[in-house]
Amino acid sequence: MEEKITKGNWEHYKSVYLFLISFGIALGLTLLLKEPSFNDSQVYVLFLLFFALGLWFTEAVPAFAVGIFIIAYLVFMLGNPNLNSAPENIEKYVTTFSSSVIWLMLGGFFMAAAMTKTQLDEALFRFTLKISGSNPRNLLIGLMLTTMIASMLMSNTATTAMVIAAIMPLLHSLGKESPLTKAFLLGVPIAATTGGMGTIIGSPPNLIAIGALENAGIEVSFLDWMIYGLPLAFVLTAISCFVLIRVYIKDSQPISLDFLLVQQDELSVKEKLKRVTVIVIIAVTILLWLTTSFHGLKVAAVSAIPLVFLPLMGILKNKDVRGLPWDTLLLVAGGLSLGMALLHSGLLDHYAGYIKQMEVHYIVLLLLFAFLTMILSNIMSHTATSTVLIPLGMAILVSVQSEIALIIGLAASTALFLPVSTPPNAIAYSTEMLEIKDFRTGGILVGLLGPILIVLWVLLVS
Repeated sequence: MEEKITKGNWEHYKSVYLFLISFGIALGLTLLLKEPSFNDSQVYVLFLLFFALGLWFTEAVPAFAVGIFIIAYLVFMLGNPNLNSAPENIEKYVTTFSSSVIWLMLGGFFMAAAMTKTQLDEALFRFTLKISGSNPRNLLIGLMLTTMIASMLMSNTATTAMVIAAIMPLLHSLGKESPLTKAFLLGVPIAATTGGMGTIIGSPPNLIAIGALENAGIEVSFLDWMIYGLPLAFVLTAISCFVLIRVYIKDSQPISLDFLLVQQDELSVKEKLKRVTVIVIIAVTILLWLTTSFHGLKVAAVSAIPLVFLPLMGILKNKDVRGLPWDTLLLVAGGLSLGMALLHSGLLDHYAGYIKQMEVHYIVLLLLFAFLTMILSNIMSHTATSTVLIPLGMAILVSVQSEIALIIGLAASTALFLPVSTPPNAIAYSTEMLEIKDFRTGGILVGLLGPILIVLWVLLVS
């Protein structure tokens, strides 16, 4: 008993120590990097950036708690006239819970929960087994390939939610500590994120790039984008899959699938009707996601279909909704607020302004923008990153406007280092089978290799 108490005390003090260390490093970096021209808001946001990163890296507190802290900090420090010489309207920092990303994730969560409740996830997984078999390597390849292709045509958030829901029975069978569990849970969000490069509708930064080019009188068709994005999506997914196999799958011993071979009870008419209802709702939602250019509905607005009709049709009950990973939404909302603060405080514009004064070869600047996009997309919304950097890049590199817009749009899909970096990562993290450090393998690989390949391929094709 005494040993357990001692161990518990150590764990408690370890978190306190890591929290204080993160605070000290953040404070030191802020004092070192702040400039005399910075206003109070910029100093506060700069400190918050370093502190939040420290807490996420050290896991001193749960990741979702960092998200809540970010919002509370921004409200208290930026909107308080006693602490800020120019207090801001803090409403924008607390309304991130109504962001389109949140609604999109919530729609995916509802569909995933409905699939689990009606056992559609198990049916989908059985279908995957028929193609990939029980060999863990083949199964990982099949899952990542399927996820990548699906993410080219629909939200990578919804794709990740549905694929992970489909393989949850296998993950529970393998257990949290199994290397195969980590391989599957890391492979799916990587493939979902890189797959977003493949088409214009695959990721919001792609649309931002296309819009900026259209405003400049440059047209890029759906097929044109695929020529740039599709090979990159395949190559990065294939390399990531190879690395995951080498790191986590040491042998080809077949996975035990006995739990899936248990004779299933015959579904009642009511259960069959519910399953058909879920299939119809998911199919309609996906179809509307795929055809947004025709009907004009926003992807987030389409998410209202599962949110409304799954409870309305009696598929999801109160307890099902309470069981959704709401902590993941808190994590993402906090990340969105941090990104918004970096943008509205002027910190991004301030540091990006230095780039305008650099007299270097344009290829070096292309690489710089690609890596800057990747880094910023890891700590803030990749949509916000693209919104700021694409116009800036096109203004600086006038002679290669098409190339810089494409590079930034594609590089935004290489951010995978943190759970908050991208919604697919957040969904995988919400299973509670991964730790923050597990994301570093894919994050470093795609984050370092991706921008280089993107710049080389865009310059080669252009």
